[in-house]
Parts: sequence; structure tokens; C-alpha cells
Amino acid sequence: MADIRPFKAFRPAQGREKEIAALPYDVYNRQEACEVVKQNPGSFLAIDRAETQFGPEVDTYAPEVYEKAKSMLRSWIAEGRFVQEDKPCYYLYEQVMDGRSQTGIVACASIDDYQNNVIKKHENTRADKEQDRINHVDVCNMQTGPIFLAYRAGGKLREIIAAEKTKAPVYDFVSEDGISHKVWVVDKDEKIAAIQKAFLEIPAVYIADGHHRCASAVKVGQKRREANPGFSGKEEYNYFLSVLFPDEELKILDYNRFVKDLNGLSEEAFLGLISEKFDIAQSPEEDKPYAPKEKGEYGMYLGGQWYRLKAKKDILSEDPVEGLDVSILQNHLLGTILGIGDPKTDKRIDFIGGIRGLKELERRCAEIPGSVAFSMYPTSIGELFAVADAGRLMPPKSTWFEPKLRSGLFLHDLS
Repeated sequence: MADIRPFKAFRPAQGREKEIAALPYDVYNRQEACEVVKQNPGSFLAIDRAETQFGPEVDTYAPEVYEKAKSMLRSWIAEGRFVQEDKPCYYLYEQVMDGRSQTGIVACASIDDYQNNVIKKHENTRADKEQDRINHVDVCNMQTGPIFLAYRAGGKLREIIAAEKTKAPVYDFVSEDGISHKVWVVDKDEKIAAIQKAFLEIPAVYIADGHHRCASAVKVGQKRREANPGFSGKEEYNYFLSVLFPDEELKILDYNRFVKDLNGLSEEAFLGLISEKFDIAQSPEEDKPYAPKEKGEYGMYLGGQWYRLKAKKDILSEDPVEGLDVSILQNHLLGTILGIGDPKTDKRIDFIGGIRGLKELERRCAEIPGSVAFSMYPTSIGELFAVADAGRLMPPKSTWFEPKLRSGLFLHDLS
């Protein structure tokens, strides 16, 4: 059962929500983050990426950067840019993108559930990437970026959410990328109790996006437990900021591949080797980029031409990991033919989120003659659940979730 509890969020004062709400800290490189904050100094990115307040001579991970984030956060709260609920509440957060709506419950999840695998993972984390957010959370004493969790949809939570959404939202705005955001505060005691009880009946929840943020939050909690051996387990640092979405509303986008060379092969030799494991045909869609229509199918852009690849039956698998389209392509083409041994570290391969469109693959190939790109059929949320339930890990860059959760709309104070 999942221990998902309400909390007293700091959230933007009425009228400041659009200005403050920011894309996650890791969407941008330093130069891009600086440009965003220059255009909008009130963006929460100024706190999430406080190196934007310094010149390039200051290292991104310098201690003074985290201290600056802390001082700015406390100043913004003192100035009234944020308000805090008088009591622990749940919140509903709806996003609408391209006419598709997803509504999550904003709450705090338990670090014990993470450690006991009630909160299931499908991806490894890197210690160096964790350390930045550990420092940020620990110094600020605040979790600022929510973890994107998913659960198998159930009737009770569906009913509660639908009823609450008939009320007027506290926030209703459209961000610069055209995505609609609405927030409701669930503050009635009976509704709070009903949501908490409903989650206690759910055996597992899943990290959809934000593995590094999640691992960092857990490690901050563990660090504070060690410093306070008499802890009760109910202190705020034992929980981390999350938004939990029902699986039926989530959509995973394609995560496409671009390889900078053909591993010394001619186009003819390359196509010949591919044909041993895949059926190859020129795209039936003439000059348009080819988006796969079903599992086991791939688009390939090579030499200015789009092809349709279909995996032959002998390389398909019922295994939850080996049967993923990303695994089939890696195991029977990228690794064996193109020599991409470790896609996490090989500099010859790039991964391109589907949000950027397939024309981006054509553009990349035009920049580097002799390169090749692959369009993928999206991994399903059911496949993600199956991998996590099996205690396995997905290959790198298997899922791309859109829309991204905004930072700054909900802050979880650890004190």
C-alpha cells in the first residue's frame, strides 16, 4: 500500500503563478537557463538554477550557488510571492496539451515506500547527477521540483478528482508553450481522508519521470534521519514532493535515435545487413517522415530517403525488457551493425525527444553526411509498469513524457 499524504504547500500568490511556473531545471543547459531568467527574472528557474545569478567564472555547482538559491527562496517568500496553506492539503494539477488532459494529485510520497519498492523504478541513477539536487534540496530545506509518479487508475480516485474539478480552480493559465495549467486545492477533511485511504489500497506506484530528483530527495531524508536518531518517521523530510497521475491519462512520446556514421559501411552493405533481421521497404508516405504505426516497426532516414523497417519474428521477445522496441533496435542493429556498444556513453549516438518532431532527424542527417536516424514507436505505460514490476531496468532513453511538470507551483518545506 502507498503512503501518500497531504502537505502544507508553499505556492505562488494569486496572479504570480504564470510568472513563477518554470520547466524542470534539467531541461536547460547553463546558457539556455541564463537566457530564460534574463527574459523573466521572476521565473522559478532563477532559484532552481541559481548559477544564473552569477557570471561564468562561478562554477555551476559551487557552494555559493546553493546558498544563493536559499536566500532568493526565503526572500521571495518574505516578499509575499508565495502563500502557504494553514493545514495539510492535497492539490489537483491538470495539464492540457494538444487537446489531451492529464490530472495528477499533488502530495508527498514516503521515502520508506521508495526503499521498500512500493514506489517502483525502471531506470538507474548516476551519483554525480544526484549530488546537485541533494545539495539544492538540503541547503534550501525545500523540495522545489515534483517527482512524476503514475498509478493504475481506480474508480474511487477517479470519482474524487472529477467531483473536485467541478469547482473553480485557484490557478488557470496557459504557459508560453501553449500548455494549459489548472490547480485546485483539496482542503475538506472528508476528501483528504478519502484520497489517503484510496492510496492505501493501491499496492504500488511507479516513477514515470524524475528518477534523479527522487533518489536525491530520498538521500536527503536518509541524511536527516542519521542526524536525528530519535526520528519518528512522520517528519517532513521523510516524504518527498510528487504528482501522481492515473495511467489511463498518460501518453509517452517517441524517443528517437541518431547515429553519426555507418560504422565504416557503405549504404548498400548497411542495408544488406539490416535485411537479415528486419524487413525493409521504402516509406509508403512518399517524402514525409515516417512515424511507425505499431510495435516492432521503425522509421529509418538514410541518404535522404525514409524507409520502413519491421522486426522479423525471430528477434521478437515476450521478455519485458528484451521485447521493448528500443531493446530490439539496440540488440539487433545499433549494437551489432553500427557498433554502439553502450548507448549511455557512446558519443556517436544522440537521442532526440519526439516533442521535437521527425523533421529534426532529417536536419541532423543533413548536417552530417553518412549518418542515419531512426524514428521509434513509443514505449507504452503498460510496458513501463511491466519492467518495473519485474524489478528490471529499461534501456537508456526509452521514454519521453510530455507535458513536463512545472517547478515552483508547489514547494515542500522539510522543516
